[in-house]
Amino acid sequence: MKRSAFSLHATRMAALALALSTLAGCESLNDWFASDRVNYKATASAPSLAVPSDLTAAQIDQRYVAPPVNAALGGTPQRVVTAAGNATEGVPTARDPYGMHIERDGDRRWLVVDGRTPEQLWPQLKEFWEDAGFSLKTDAPATGIMTTDWAENRANIPDDWFRRTLGKVVDIVYSSGTRDRFRTLVSRDTSGGSTDISITHSAMEEMLTGQDQTSSRWVERPRDPALEGAFLAKLMQKFGLTDAQAKQLLTEARPATAPVQVDNAAGATTLDLQESFDRAWLRVGLALDRTNFAVDNRDRAKGIYYVRYADSMQELKRDGLFGKLFYSNTSAKKPGQEFLVSVRSKDASSTQVAVINTNGQVDTSPQAQRIVSLLQAQLN
Repeated sequence: MKRSAFSLHATRMAALALALSTLAGCESLNDWFASDRVNYKATASAPSLAVPSDLTAAQIDQRYVAPPVNAALGGTPQRVVTAAGNATEGVPTARDPYGMHIERDGDRRWLVVDGRTPEQLWPQLKEFWEDAGFSLKTDAPATGIMTTDWAENRANIPDDWFRRTLGKVVDIVYSSGTRDRFRTLVSRDTSGGSTDISITHSAMEEMLTGQDQTSSRWVERPRDPALEGAFLAKLMQKFGLTDAQAKQLLTEARPATAPVQVDNAAGATTLDLQESFDRAWLRVGLALDRTNFAVDNRDRAKGIYYVRYADSMQELKRDGLFGKLFYSNTSAKKPGQEFLVSVRSKDASSTQVAVINTNGQVDTSPQAQRIVSLLQAQLN
């Protein structure tokens, strides 16, 4: 929302805030709205519990002591010191002296961490997004999908005299009118013993409508490749690189493009990629992530992505502040039809991509063929 759009929601919500604050106090009101604001490390540990003086502490069998909460899945890997003196998560090689590098396909980029598994890196990825102020909506290490909730970029709100004067009360109703969400896909590269990490940005913006601009609607904004690159750079710093080293790897991103051929045999459209299954699996996941078909699940062993059409505006209404106030679980829009995108090896250097039905046959429906067309456009 632009600065001039403040009256649209602020007036309504300020009245609500004033009425509720009269009953419950401003602090409790802020707590009520807290889940819809980006939480910048505001949590704190509670004081340790003490055994009362008249009781004796029980002896605890070490067999039942839980492991530390920061223990990584599959064991925490030790960082390796590079020739430049960095202690990095990746394992340095002659080709990758920092233990990692960036690959690109057009304006799409992803991070390759050498010598590490997704299980070893997952806890740090989760910590990375939480430290950035995001809450996670999807946290599925088994499928390698991590999605943040829609978050408001408070930096877009001007720090003008009006906001400074009203302080906390206006802060909970003064919206920047933009929402951002990030999806992280983590894939295992079995051929190279590395892990591929991609970050995809989605965005919505509230636009004023009507002759007098007293109403509004949410519209999708284009993904921001520069913002995706910035988060990749921050992630590399999380993994042990300096800011200059991370920017260097972004600048020196290696091309990873293979030609896509369309096969219309037997009245069914499929795609042929002249690359191995590992590369094709990653590229198809990235391509799907940049369409309106969201990846809900994926099974790498079967080579299947489970996708559905994602209506970002409905998700934002359901997940955002007004959704929590005025939308019930029963009134939430049901997820759309699910499609199965198959990625299958033809031989060691080529892969076939198709939309299939539950019987494993190529789906020839118009909706399925539309997905194939979108994939072709993204992969080219």
